[in-house]
Amino acid sequence: MWPYHPDLLATPVPRYTSFPTAAEFTPDVGPDRFAEAVATATGDVSLYLHIPYCEHICWYCGCNTGAANKAQRLTSYLTALHREIALVAGLLPASTRVRRIAFGGGSPNAIAPTDFIHLMEALVIHFPLDDPTISIELDPRAMSPTWGDVVAGVGATQASLGVQTFAPHLQAAIGRIQPVETIEASVETLRRGGIRSLNFDLMYGLPGQTQDDLADTLDRTVRFGADRIALFGYAHVPHLIPRQRRIDDSALPGQAERFRMAALGHRTLVEAGYIPIGFDHFALPDDPIAQAARAGRLRRNFQGFTDDGAPALIGLGASAISSFPSLLAQNEKNSGRYRMLLSHDILPIALGKARDVEDRRRGAVISELLCHGRARADKPLVDEAWERLAPYVEAGLCTFDHGAVAIPPEGLPYARSIAAAFDPYRQHSPRRFSSAV
Repeated sequence: MWPYHPDLLATPVPRYTSFPTAAEFTPDVGPDRFAEAVATATGDVSLYLHIPYCEHICWYCGCNTGAANKAQRLTSYLTALHREIALVAGLLPASTRVRRIAFGGGSPNAIAPTDFIHLMEALVIHFPLDDPTISIELDPRAMSPTWGDVVAGVGATQASLGVQTFAPHLQAAIGRIQPVETIEASVETLRRGGIRSLNFDLMYGLPGQTQDDLADTLDRTVRFGADRIALFGYAHVPHLIPRQRRIDDSALPGQAERFRMAALGHRTLVEAGYIPIGFDHFALPDDPIAQAARAGRLRRNFQGFTDDGAPALIGLGASAISSFPSLLAQNEKNSGRYRMLLSHDILPIALGKARDVEDRRRGAVISELLCHGRARADKPLVDEAWERLAPYVEAGLCTFDHGAVAIPPEGLPYARSIAAAFDPYRQHSPRRFSSAV
């Protein structure tokens, strides 16, 4: 289905959930710059709340998370998060409207249901909520029936389950044991709670994974009726994520096998009626994100592909990243330092990047290519990127004509690599990024 050019996939590239990427963040951005950006965030604003804890730590995971095994640790973290909510909300102008709220982690259901309700109450008290769309990431292994009532109580309509794989031997290989009955119970709980858009996170490229393993997981996912599917290639970077050293890297599939798995996933899900969203996301035709893709409203932010059109996203919690048109700002990653700063009423901004006009111009091209497969790019910009772009054009994976760069269907697996041609920062830290496929 897709031509395989291993040399054009050899360089690791970012997922481009922002531009510039977090690899370019520096300590030059601090609380004052962040406060200025929040104070000018008029109109629609989205919120992201990070819960950096899980009941069980998976070996493959690259998220900023730790074990939720000490009640005092969770209590003190939530105290700090409540304080951050109050501080940040107090900076917003009167004309702001919060239309989206996303809870991620870690696992938001690592905290007690009552604590989650109190967190939502704090948002209601402090922020100007305007009938927001609420989404939540959840770990099926920590999903009690009570969470159905919680989801219904806060009015969440979108949820994402970390499934990864249904194969027991692969679950053991990555430290994530969850029988199919656990997934089934979680789906029933969430549907009962009013979730209308349910996403399954799946992975290929796992140690010992075969095409048959992936095919079985895809088939089960379709039968469970997932509205959205994110099919990610596992990124093995133990030099950055020490917990991944527990994974047997000698059993990892090679690049050619990963490519075949990605092709199998794309073909299977399209044949099952899913609309491809970029390269590695899929959605049923009536899901909001599929509708956004058809209407040309698809965007990319720190949650991946989204139909969220708000120009500002405010991140709350340790390691959370905020995005404004001219600024990216990240909170302190270490939850202990995060708690300490907020105990002194100090906004916990540790890193960031100011976005100048050139960053915004290049970021728009990268986003358009990943979201829509086509982007306007003037000749000077293409000329500057040409050395990196030319191999993809010569292979028929990309075209440039009448001021537009376009990726044909056969070039879809190379989309991130093609987009990276417009990223002048990319070559500085390639080892931080994941395989292109």
